[in-house]
Amino acid sequence: MARIKQMLPALVLIAALIAAWWGAVIATHSVIFPTPWAVITGTFELLEDGTLSRHIGASLLRVGAGFGLAVCVAVPLGLWMGWVDRVYRTLNPIFQILRPISPIAWIPIANIVLMLNIAKKPIWWIILFFIPIVSLVMAIIVWMAVAEARGKPNWWGILLIVPVVGLAVPGYLAWAD
Repeated sequence: MARIKQMLPALVLIAALIAAWWGAVIATHSVIFPTPWAVITGTFELLEDGTLSRHIGASLLRVGAGFGLAVCVAVPLGLWMGWVDRVYRTLNPIFQILRPISPIAWIPIANIVLMLNIAKKPIWWIILFFIPIVSLVMAIIVWMAVAEARGKPNWWGILLIVPVVGLAVPGYLAWAD
């Protein structure tokens, strides 16, 4: 009984948030945001046809491949740095520069690399994304190429400069058929 009393505020909050979500979707007649029940039924549909399993498997494969690659590179490199002082003195300054950078800070760089890959543009263009003003032009050019790669008209890339609309364009291009 004491455990139920302890969990009750959290359960009430969760129920209130779900009710607010459901109410907001119904009140706005949204065609973009599903109701909680639609999410549950959609999840079961994806489970039944195997789509969810395939996507989870693909994600786990990517994470596992990244971890495996990191281990295959980092362990031998670390051992080499530990055994050979000259290698340690050469590589340690690079690691000391990179160490304070949070791993989450690499995500925008990974996103740019992914966009360049989808747009079939050279990887060296990543440098242009770090130049003020040029980065805006590059973003439009790359998103136009991404739109074409996704089978959409290239003018979708230009919409990135429109306030608010530019926030929805990447999501539309990523998930639209």
